[in-house]
Amino acid sequence: MSEQSQKTSNELPPKLMGEVEVVVKEKKLNKANAEKLLERIKLEYAKSKFEPAESIGIIAAQSISEPATQMTMRTYHFAGTAGIRVTYGLPRLIEIFDAKKEPETPMMTVYMKREHNNANDAAKLAEAIIEKRVVNVIDKISINLNENSVELEILDKRKSDSIEKVISGNIKNVTVKGRESKIIVSMKVEDIKELQKLKEKILALQVSGIKGIKNALVRKEGEDWIINTIGTNLSDALSIKEVDEKKTYTNSIHETATVLGIEAARSVIIREALRTMQEQALDIDVRYVLLVSDIMTFSGDVSSIGRYGVAGAKTSILARAAFEETIKHLVRASIRNEVDTLQGVFENVMIGQVIPAGTGMFDLIVKPDEEK
Repeated sequence: MSEQSQKTSNELPPKLMGEVEVVVKEKKLNKANAEKLLERIKLEYAKSKFEPAESIGIIAAQSISEPATQMTMRTYHFAGTAGIRVTYGLPRLIEIFDAKKEPETPMMTVYMKREHNNANDAAKLAEAIIEKRVVNVIDKISINLNENSVELEILDKRKSDSIEKVISGNIKNVTVKGRESKIIVSMKVEDIKELQKLKEKILALQVSGIKGIKNALVRKEGEDWIINTIGTNLSDALSIKEVDEKKTYTNSIHETATVLGIEAARSVIIREALRTMQEQALDIDVRYVLLVSDIMTFSGDVSSIGRYGVAGAKTSILARAAFEETIKHLVRASIRNEVDTLQGVFENVMIGQVIPAGTGMFDLIVKPDEEK
């Protein structure tokens, strides 16, 4: 490699240089063409850099928000399944940046371990993880006022024992008896309202599967058999021996933060935001999304972009007041005797000063004596 190309390579990040070397080998480029490729990459890399003191936050906000105005308010249907609607478009983007506790359509993508990566095992697991409640496995339920009991008729007699255990283990002060294909749950209280409440409790009890998983769909993606679920319970899913815990993920940001930590939550924000925009063919530089995800997670918790999150946590009183709830911020600052040091962009625009960005970031000091 010549002195010029060595200089070029030193100006590029090691990761980028590694990718260049791979391309040179694959395309079998000679030295002259390799030099041209390096020069072109150096040029593109220089274009992609930001100048010192650039207002990158405002540029990122503009670069994400402008394309987002072209997004449709719609939902996307899973292929081949009826009634499963997954939120995409602008509503999903708002969900992500507002860091909502519960997504409108919580989902998991479950990957199988190599030894279980086949259609049969995936189908069995998909069936096993769907949450089944008592209401799903009985034929009929009725209240017997003569005996102060609730009677259940079971579809599959083999499940009687497990249903009895679930009822006796979760509901107190009841007597559970099995009689042929029936289960009789008795109470001492002679009150029809209490029996009605007991009936509702019994119907809602979980018999099998993973709590929160309402449906599951098996599909093939490349070489992998994966299970898409409606509903999410990452901690329970990762404890299943057939599941590949390194690949399986959920679209719930807060659940990911709880189970896997804040760095994983940051990755979910990036992946979900990019996927939502790319699904509608919007091309946004990934670094803007990286910046927003960093801002949302740098404190160690997931914060929303809004009055109760990032914007509401700014140190500048005027910047907070300019965003939302103006009077509240000004009154609170006056009571607490707070001072605004005018370090940001918004507050300096408001009072007509030069903003601390670009050339306004620096002070020019002249020493006339030294010039003489």
